[in-house]
Amino acid sequence: MRFFNSLGIVFYATVLSIIGAGLIVYSFNLLQPAQISDVLVYLQSGLNTRLIVGLSGLLLILISFSFAQLILGRFQSEKTIAFTTPSGEVTVALSAVEDLIRRIAALLPEIRELRPDVIAGKKGLMVDLRVILRSEANIPELTARLQDLTKSKIQSALGIEEQISIRIHIAKIITSEEKDKKRKSQSGAEPMEQQAGLPYGGYGRL
Repeated sequence: MRFFNSLGIVFYATVLSIIGAGLIVYSFNLLQPAQISDVLVYLQSGLNTRLIVGLSGLLLILISFSFAQLILGRFQSEKTIAFTTPSGEVTVALSAVEDLIRRIAALLPEIRELRPDVIAGKKGLMVDLRVILRSEANIPELTARLQDLTKSKIQSALGIEEQISIRIHIAKIITSEEKDKKRKSQSGAEPMEQQAGLPYGGYGRL
């Protein structure tokens, strides 16, 4: 399988290099349209040359489909976690793991928002956490608790023994002033009498 992949990569690199070199030569007027026409006429002149051209095109199509399946298969495998049980194979979507991690924010009141990104690699799971904290949070203590809690949640839910690497990025720390501004913006505008201070606003009807 690796030999086939290496052969396909070499074939693709060779074909693309030939096409690129031809375009460069044509751009410098080193290859005239009449010469290109002569080459095409020569390729159609005999049965053997047409057979070689046709087989080359068929081989290129087959290799393209094989590479497309290989790339899509790897892409799909990176989106899931697979492990084997006595009854068969089980796959878990990484989006489900991200939803599990997202619920941890409810257990830690210091966290305002939590956005996880989980990647499955050869060395195990890589978890990137983008966090928005409240102003009263103790960052070193909180991040350590968050890492331990995230790791234990994943291990208990999936029952895997693979390495789990957790990286935390503090995107923002909300201060009390920002909270007050947000509350005011959500509450809406003040009554017109209080904003403009209308004259005779303190007088009632007789």
